[in-house]
Amino acid sequence: MGRFVFIYLCLTAYFRRFFGAALNDDTPTLGSKNNPRLLSNDINSGGYVYQSHQRHSVFLYQEDTEELYVGGTDFVLKLNLDNYRVIEKFHLNSTGQHCYTDPCENVITVIEKFQGGPFVCGTNGNKPQCWRLFPSVNNQPHEIVESFEGTGISPFVHTQNSLSLTAEGDLYAAAPLELDGSSLQFRRKAGGRTNVWMHDSWVSEPTFISASWVKRNNDPDNEKIYIFFREKNSDHNPEADPWISRVARVCKVDEGGSKRFFQNMWTSFLKARLVCGFPEESLYFNRLHDVYVMHAEDWHDTRVYALFTSSWNSTAVCIYSIAKIEEIFENSTFKGFHEEIPKPRPGTCVPDSKSLPRATVNVVKDYPEMTDWVPSLHYTAPFYVSSNNYTKIAVDQVLAADKKVYNVLLLATDSGKIHKVLEAGSEPFIISETQLSNSSSIQAMKLDSKKKKLVVGFSDKISIMDLQRCQQYNNSCADCVLARDPYCAWTTLGCTPNIYDGIQNIVDGQITLCATVEEKLNRSKRETQSASLVSLRTDHSVPRGVPFYLSCPINSYHAEYTWEHGGRSSPCRQMLSNCLHLIPSMEQENYGEYKCVSKERDYTKVVKTYHLTEQMIPGQNPRSFHTSSKFNDGSALVPQTAWITLLAVALWEIVI
Repeated sequence: MGRFVFIYLCLTAYFRRFFGAALNDDTPTLGSKNNPRLLSNDINSGGYVYQSHQRHSVFLYQEDTEELYVGGTDFVLKLNLDNYRVIEKFHLNSTGQHCYTDPCENVITVIEKFQGGPFVCGTNGNKPQCWRLFPSVNNQPHEIVESFEGTGISPFVHTQNSLSLTAEGDLYAAAPLELDGSSLQFRRKAGGRTNVWMHDSWVSEPTFISASWVKRNNDPDNEKIYIFFREKNSDHNPEADPWISRVARVCKVDEGGSKRFFQNMWTSFLKARLVCGFPEESLYFNRLHDVYVMHAEDWHDTRVYALFTSSWNSTAVCIYSIAKIEEIFENSTFKGFHEEIPKPRPGTCVPDSKSLPRATVNVVKDYPEMTDWVPSLHYTAPFYVSSNNYTKIAVDQVLAADKKVYNVLLLATDSGKIHKVLEAGSEPFIISETQLSNSSSIQAMKLDSKKKKLVVGFSDKISIMDLQRCQQYNNSCADCVLARDPYCAWTTLGCTPNIYDGIQNIVDGQITLCATVEEKLNRSKRETQSASLVSLRTDHSVPRGVPFYLSCPINSYHAEYTWEHGGRSSPCRQMLSNCLHLIPSMEQENYGEYKCVSKERDYTKVVKTYHLTEQMIPGQNPRSFHTSSKFNDGSALVPQTAWITLLAVALWEIVI
């Protein structure tokens, strides 16, 4: 047995050396619905490569322009996303005189559209500073104007927690007031309204994740700014999670309290706990990591997609309704407050917050937390749970061929991948996985819903991922429909983003309509497809007594693959993106036709066919093995030397 263990270890080391991730635990398992259906490598339509690696980057991008502003270390780039050309480069070197780091850098941490143009703030050698950028116009050079001191807007060091938001001419931000990262709170820092901030007791060691302004077209005076964060748990029980995830809100019109009481403090601040997990088992994902707010014309329909991690190394996506969040804030009791609730109710938006009665403001001051928790739309479980370590989330809305709108979640992993996950009903469907980088994690991500592209920032480059890459499913109508990709539909031109009058079945992936469209296709189209299938047949002449390998490509990780030969079926041995069949030693019964067959739902197809015949070599004992024999050059795994082949045969014997 020790001999086999040694052989296995040698073979494993060899595979790792020559095939990299082949034996990685991240390789999807065939037939598993919890894995992406399709794997792609470096599927992007271009990008920009930095001159030097960036430890931190931020984006400013608006869909109605072709321009992307990128903040890095000591610079801001203005890029043309159509051709990835640098339109302008704004040099923003540190101006600080008291720098605690070497080199003394200005890492841009805030980039917003504010006061009519790009507004940026940076660490500025541990002395945060903000600038306004004026791009060149009519052959006039661009201009950089110092705006104001940036403490409370930008962190002192880029690794410190911070966020920023502009809303109707006002700038909201959360950043430390002290070099050690302390005194971190959410504030309105600049604009047309009064600067206001939080009471020190409202949060405990917070990590701010996101802030969003939810518009109410018919009721602007009741518009809220929602803040998503996690904070330290006051429950020090060893079994309690150290973090609690929160949603808080403040009124956009809040100007703080009167001069005598709560001046320049939020008078409308309330917070509530976000529930994501399995309440019946008391299992919760308590560490909020990222948030994407999908706005709607009617604010009641606005949704919050929140990404959580857990103490047991899983990630989850929970979906919340702003209407439900508002219901909690407007109807729940105040945690720890047992007296009659004063009027107006604490947290209510009023035209003049300075005139609020002290009783109302006191409840906000001392009891801002709601008793009730905010449940997700799916109540009993998260929408999506995964063992992948997701770090960022965006959500796109897609109008499909059936005239319905579907949501597609775009989830970034810590290993440079993007997962497309379909939201169609209560069950997620993982459409695809795209590997955009093998060397760095994702620092920034922006969705262009109009152009159906995802802009992704890495330490070494900016990649543009096309969300409508339908040619990946172009083998047949069934392949296109089984993908359940709302961006793509089957037409007479193949699988195409032009989904008008195309064939799709997003909810179920049923391919019954494909038979109808195949009949409508002209004969030459069918013959072309038949020819493409025939081209997948490979003939080999193989001597007797030698080991041999067959392989076929894996088109879908939701399918089950088998090898058929002589009326018998055997399972596929998965390696990377190929399905293998290993023959330890060619004997008479091993010759003939082999078919690699995939089955997904009700769709079965032959992916590849091999025809093996016996090769007679003059003077050779057919049962002897010669290292000079010609090995399988059509296989995904061609042996490099004869001893590696023997190791493979030994491993094959162990496996079977």
